[in-house]
Amino acid sequence: MWELPATAFGSFVAGIPAPLGIGSLQLEDGSTVAGFICEGIGVEGAKDITAFGGWRAYLQS
Repeated sequence: MWELPATAFGSFVAGIPAPLGIGSLQLEDGSTVAGFICEGIGVEGAKDITAFGGWRAYLQS
């Protein structure tokens, strides 16, 4: 997780290309944070890596 000052948030979000965006994510402990989301069109035909438990584990496989 990263922390970003509120004063830098607007310029950061403005640089995020479609189909990505910022939205609310619920963590395992039930808390909610702002994080990256992706429109459904962005994952059409993509490989499901859920079973790997994360991006790093997938890259190491």
